[in-house]
Amino acid sequence: MLGIFSEIATTLKRNKLRTFLTGFSISWGIFMLIILLAAGNGLKNGVTSNFGDRAVNKVTLWAGYTSMPYKGYPKWRSIKFDQSDSLMLSQKMTQIDQVIPTFDLNGKNVTYKKMNTTVTLSAVIPEFTKYNKVKITKGRFINDLDIKEFRKVMVISDKDALVLFNQDEPIGKEVVCDGIPYKVIGVHEASNRWQNEFYVPFSTITSIYNPSEQLNQFTITVNGLKTAEANKDFNDQIRNSMARKHDFSPEDQDAIYIWNMLEDYLQTMKIFNAINLFVWIVGIGTLIAGIVGVGNIMLITVRERTKEFGIQKALGAKPSKILWQVVLESLIITGIFGYIGMISGVILTEIINYVMVTMAVGKTEEFSVFQNPTVDLGIAISATLVLMIAGVLAGYFPARRAVRIKPIEALRYE
Repeated sequence: MLGIFSEIATTLKRNKLRTFLTGFSISWGIFMLIILLAAGNGLKNGVTSNFGDRAVNKVTLWAGYTSMPYKGYPKWRSIKFDQSDSLMLSQKMTQIDQVIPTFDLNGKNVTYKKMNTTVTLSAVIPEFTKYNKVKITKGRFINDLDIKEFRKVMVISDKDALVLFNQDEPIGKEVVCDGIPYKVIGVHEASNRWQNEFYVPFSTITSIYNPSEQLNQFTITVNGLKTAEANKDFNDQIRNSMARKHDFSPEDQDAIYIWNMLEDYLQTMKIFNAINLFVWIVGIGTLIAGIVGVGNIMLITVRERTKEFGIQKALGAKPSKILWQVVLESLIITGIFGYIGMISGVILTEIINYVMVTMAVGKTEEFSVFQNPTVDLGIAISATLVLMIAGVLAGYFPARRAVRIKPIEALRYE
């Protein structure tokens, strides 16, 4: 065995350029495949991260203004939601799992001692966090007892906590809004620099500001909608039901606004499945190009060594030993350079990811396009193994044909 390795080392040293070209084809094929797959993953991870921890099976409705006259009603009529709307939709549409009301008050001034900030008061119920991205960093969120007892409590954003309290502990402190004191029970992380929502119990805010319990929006969670077509039909059913109840045209897109996150999510996934397929096609094409390059170089190598094989056979070497030497040489070249290409690609993607994470520390972005551009190590190893096998086969078949030639014919081979 040591003799075979010694002969392989001698052959590789004697043909440095050929060895380098063979190895470069292998390394480049693996490297480019990993980079392409990592770029595709980075794009997909970046955009899908914008859905965050929010549920994707939700539909949000906002009340608007009619943009066309209907049944004697003039246009620009304000549409108002109330609790009966959510009850009506729940009873009529079996796809609906839960209806979560919210009531927002914009431009409210909240003060603590001499400090103040302008925020949006969002009246919510405890289930709000199940379907929306709310990360509590201190304290707690609104609970059922807060709703039941109409407590004057508030969950504030971390950036406004700094404005109001500087470095002091905000939990347990009282802030004032419209002359009414609220106890701070929690702090949430503002997902972007523009977010300044303060969450308060739905029952408390509606009793103070909205005794008629009108709603400007509510969120519906749904089940059983698996396709974009099913979600579009669901949106149409909601619009038609609300149009009948509030007497506006079903064609009036401004009367109510519907945001179906699941529909957007499915469309996004369809786009990224196409991108992923394209990346794989290009990557596999690059890999095949590497395989073809290796095959051509190994074919030339075997042809150049046919006379050498004839001499070895004339000296008594068995064809199996010669064949094994060629296969082992191919395996060593593809293994070493394939590993180099794989490690180089993985290291580069990890460096890029590290730099992106480091630069993002302390920053909040409303929308991300590129994130975590890394590739599954199993895929990288599998691609390397495929190229190694291809390299071995590329050396095996021409070598098998060469060792079958009689020694006298091999010695005459040009």
